[in-house]
Amino acid sequence: MSEYPDYISPIRKPAPTPASIVEDGKVHFGTFDSPFANLNLLDACKPCGKKMPDFMKKSRLTEWEAFEVLMDEGALISAVYSIGALGFSIFVWYDKAEDKIYSWRNLVPKKKAKVAKQLVDDYCYCKTGKSEYRIDNDFMHGKASAKGYSKGKSGTFEIDMSFERVSPLANGVMPLAKNKDGSFRNALYSEKDFFKATGKIVLNGKEYVSNERSVGIIDDHKGFYPFKAHYDWLTSMGTIDDGGVKKYFAFNLTRNQSVDQFNYNENVIWCGDESFPMPPVVFTHKDGKKKANEWHVTDEGGKGLVDVTFNISKVFYMPIHALVIECYYALPYGTIKGYITDTNGKKYIVDGMLGIGEDKTTRM
Repeated sequence: MSEYPDYISPIRKPAPTPASIVEDGKVHFGTFDSPFANLNLLDACKPCGKKMPDFMKKSRLTEWEAFEVLMDEGALISAVYSIGALGFSIFVWYDKAEDKIYSWRNLVPKKKAKVAKQLVDDYCYCKTGKSEYRIDNDFMHGKASAKGYSKGKSGTFEIDMSFERVSPLANGVMPLAKNKDGSFRNALYSEKDFFKATGKIVLNGKEYVSNERSVGIIDDHKGFYPFKAHYDWLTSMGTIDDGGVKKYFAFNLTRNQSVDQFNYNENVIWCGDESFPMPPVVFTHKDGKKKANEWHVTDEGGKGLVDVTFNISKVFYMPIHALVIECYYALPYGTIKGYITDTNGKKYIVDGMLGIGEDKTTRM
């Protein structure tokens, strides 16, 4: 369709991507149709509302690239992070049959965790005495790959996986704060791509090999978060039967601190070779945070466009207490039910799909 319905901002229509995310000190906010060749957020003028030396900018910039995989046997969240003075890689595998989480976290000083500067031809890398992880990006050709291993209390883990894009990318730059004059600051960049996955995962000697249903998402993320920050996130991916045709299908639902949710959010549906923006959403955690075994996600306007219930089975917790950083991080796995709606008015029933969420709160 050429025009979005009135509940979707025209700004959500992807525009041609500038060469750099920051030009002449100003951030390009919006939705874009291809990867940025230059993710130079550190060149932003007063990115957090006041002038600061370069070393302070670097300490305030949070970066990660997540490599997410869904297979018949389970789901993986892996990533290389750089936050504050810390860097680390993580691997969190949820085994469906066992209803169990296996996890590995590998901490290093910030300078030893390389997060890709951009997705065109750069890579992530993190190595410790018990782990090594590399994510290679080739997004202009719609490809990426990950290879690595880790050892720890959960045993041994290995990954050797390649991705090939199946749907249009979702690339957005959002403001997390406003200046007194109404201009935006605290830019948050997020690109999410949906892929077919090929390769294997080995857990404690047991090999899981991909098939035609294996899929993945890459979530590339860079931002100047406020001193107190929070977001909720829920995703699912796999395949659906669309009128008798088998299609790759996934969605992303996020409620972050964007100060203009209507114009700037990262909610999207991927279905086959199409993608559709979604409206702002609201997360309700039944019974609070750590006791919550059910989340409910609805569209902010109450138009009945999104109605998803997430029944949580297992949760991976990763609290961080380091120097000036306090972080509450919960990564739940479970089953979803309900529906989401695309911009053509078509509803997708998501009953029984595996859901993966995040509930993250940070204080710097």
